[in-house]
Amino acid sequence: MARQATAERSTKETTISASIDLDGTGTSQINTGISFFDHMLEQIAKHGSFDLVIEASGDLHVDTHHTIEDVGIVLGDLIAQALGDKVGIARYASRVVPLDEAAVEVVLDVSGRPFVVYESDFPADTPGLGEPAFDPQLTEEFFRAVAGGGGLTLHIVRQRGKNVHHIIEATFKGFARVLHDATRIVNAQLPSTKGSL
Repeated sequence: MARQATAERSTKETTISASIDLDGTGTSQINTGISFFDHMLEQIAKHGSFDLVIEASGDLHVDTHHTIEDVGIVLGDLIAQALGDKVGIARYASRVVPLDEAAVEVVLDVSGRPFVVYESDFPADTPGLGEPAFDPQLTEEFFRAVAGGGGLTLHIVRQRGKNVHHIIEATFKGFARVLHDATRIVNAQLPSTKGSL
């Protein structure tokens, strides 16, 4: 059974169309108008071995917040749709992913219960990355949106790191790897004593 999904979302702030194949090869076509964010979304596809297409337009003249958050909502929705009843998935996964001096721990439970622990804060005056600028503080907002849309319990803890780019990229790569590990099919059972996830 194909574990694929498509989604569209349109508001006064953003218009997004996207698709995912959880059993893909890591290819991506990403265009959000935010160069650094595009690069991070490509990391999710590549390191999760997902095929991911995201086309987004938003009110970037205001700032990048709406686009980043709404893409997170849509990505979470795609994940939930593609997983279906979740029968057979591993459900849990954790990784510590390094990038040079940075190391970030990411822990995931495909629980059906959105919850985020995020311990990788950036000061409010941290310069943005790319053009238009990706505010590092929006990393948290993105992952909260993904967890909310996808029904994921997600813990992100920075173990060490100084370079902002390295920290954020390690976070996205870590998420990609744990999502891959947690959603892989390991048997024909539902991984819950409740009978549903």
